[in-house]
Amino acid sequence: MPRNDTVRFTSSAVKVPPFHHRHHHHHHHIFLLTDLFSKTKLSFTNFVNSLKTPKLPFHQLAKLHKPPRLIPAFRSNPLLLCSASLALTGSQQPDEDGGGAVTVRKGGGAHSEERVLISEVLVRNKDGEVLERKDLEKEAIDALKTCRPNSALTVREVQEDVHRIIGSGYFSSCMPVAVDTRDGIRLVFQVEPNQEFQGLVCEGANVLPSKFIEDAFRDGYGKVVNIRRLDEVISSINGWYMERGLFGLVSGVEILSGGILRLQVSEAEVNNISIRFLCKTGEPTVGKTRPETILRQLTTKKGQVYSMLQGKRDEDSVLRMGIMEDVNIVPQPAGDTGKVDLILNVVEREKNGGISAGGGISSGITSGPLAGLIGSCAITRRNLFGRDQKVNLSIERGQIDSIYRINYTDPWIEGDDKRTSRSIMIQNSRTPGTFVHGNQPDNSSLTIGRVSAGIEYSRPLRPKWSGTAGLIFQRAGARDDKGNPIIRDFYGSPLTASGNKHDDMLLAKLESVYAGSGDPGSPMFVLNMEQGLPVRAEWLAFNRVTGRARKVLVVGPASLFISSSGGHVIGKFPPHEAFPIGGTNSVRGYEEGAIGSGRSYVVGCGELSFPLLGPVQGTIFADYGTDLGSGPTVPGDPAGARLKPGSGYGYGLGVRVESPLGPLRLEYAFNDQRTGRFHFGVGYRN
Repeated sequence: MPRNDTVRFTSSAVKVPPFHHRHHHHHHHIFLLTDLFSKTKLSFTNFVNSLKTPKLPFHQLAKLHKPPRLIPAFRSNPLLLCSASLALTGSQQPDEDGGGAVTVRKGGGAHSEERVLISEVLVRNKDGEVLERKDLEKEAIDALKTCRPNSALTVREVQEDVHRIIGSGYFSSCMPVAVDTRDGIRLVFQVEPNQEFQGLVCEGANVLPSKFIEDAFRDGYGKVVNIRRLDEVISSINGWYMERGLFGLVSGVEILSGGILRLQVSEAEVNNISIRFLCKTGEPTVGKTRPETILRQLTTKKGQVYSMLQGKRDEDSVLRMGIMEDVNIVPQPAGDTGKVDLILNVVEREKNGGISAGGGISSGITSGPLAGLIGSCAITRRNLFGRDQKVNLSIERGQIDSIYRINYTDPWIEGDDKRTSRSIMIQNSRTPGTFVHGNQPDNSSLTIGRVSAGIEYSRPLRPKWSGTAGLIFQRAGARDDKGNPIIRDFYGSPLTASGNKHDDMLLAKLESVYAGSGDPGSPMFVLNMEQGLPVRAEWLAFNRVTGRARKVLVVGPASLFISSSGGHVIGKFPPHEAFPIGGTNSVRGYEEGAIGSGRSYVVGCGELSFPLLGPVQGTIFADYGTDLGSGPTVPGDPAGARLKPGSGYGYGLGVRVESPLGPLRLEYAFNDQRTGRFHFGVGYRN
């Protein structure tokens, strides 16, 4: 079929009949879209069906007698593309043998039906001549159900067959004419075929892809327009809008001279967006949040064709701010412009701050009656200055661990169009040094103290990708179990890179994250780089690169979890910053850091999980980790002094239970030294 080069698209202002708001809650989209469709949709199938209702009662039909005379016509008001009319017209013919019509009366009274014996049934064009196209004549004859030669028919039955011919979709009009001949009554259906489709003019389709509508009409090029097929195409176009939640539909169709089809599409654009603050009872109130802070969360903009799906995503985006209790968008007609005004109803949380408490487990402590138990407390204040900014003061305290942190976050810097966030942090922490410097022969322990302050900027880079850049100052040093600063461990290995009681460093940080859908089971990739900047001579200069990735494969009812991580450090760095290998989130079957601590490392994990009972899942896993022979390059070689192997593997099984805190994991693993160990963890592996 030749390419349809006569298809052209034009845009013009269109009017969408007004629709009325019916509901203020989450289902309002359905009602409004229904109103919009019910007042503008054109269905040719419905039109043809409407012709089945006669416009005049049957008893008003004149009777057929000899000599023949005109029977009043049945006519339906034509719509855009087709019309049907019914008339029985008799014409005087020589009657040499005295033949004529046979009239059969059924019943009695003024409302009785009369049957007329028909001797012949023909299909002709509107001028009574033979149709040029025999295929169209066959379509019309095949559509007839009751009008057959040598049959007695009522006007109603003839009318029904007229509708069937029109219903075939190929004809714009049909008029039945009765001719009295010597052989009896000849019934002739005079039809007017639709034009051949030669081109398309589409107006008002601003978001509908031209290829979609061109493909929809391509098969009909050069063929007689079929109304039923055209109705299917219109339904597919309306379906395209419905699938995407767009306020748009075909509002008019017309066949112009020369076989050109004019398609009018109505798309409701967003005229204005406003915010209405409501209290829990639904009454208007004064909001605490600045309107621009809310409006910047919306991806729907003025001038766009309104999409319900996009509106739902915007509602979710506003809810994720964490300062709203309920959000919904209500579209309303913008006068007679054919556009919509959007009203964003929001219910703010009564309290945007409070005190919270919790607990956890530190994997760095492996001995003691309450090994690794940590308690936490936080004071949070949200929506500062009505700009969705947050301040958080938190404390975490355990047997050895402690973290005191003040954090200020602005999730979207004012005036930035890239959704850039800013975070300022001050932190004082103390963590166990057993990862790298554990297994002291005198059973003494040491901790690593860090005082740090920094600022970070984060923003989306592309869908599912985000990036972070920051600058952090850190002072770190080691202390014994009495809190005194120390610079060497039991084996004489240095605990700082500078040889002083503490190391100072200014770190420039870059991080890129691919988060997939954001769910725990979705693919994830993280690449992180830190560069020590020697602004002062005694400040450390080194470069550290780390990366980790994970993927979940569904195998029937089971899931295969695959993860890997690795890193490398170049330059002069503190030994406690080496990469520890072994432990609950590394290679199970080993204590934390028991395999080694290196300048480089690689860890891989494969875990098969399967359902057991309700929220309980079983797991089978295998882990492997290695320092790639880099242990001796760490200052003081703390791994070599403790005879760590540098590489190892573990395997085992466990159970996992879903909880409000995340998955609770209890696992038992054997290592390559044939020793076993229990592991308990909260949350998914990193």
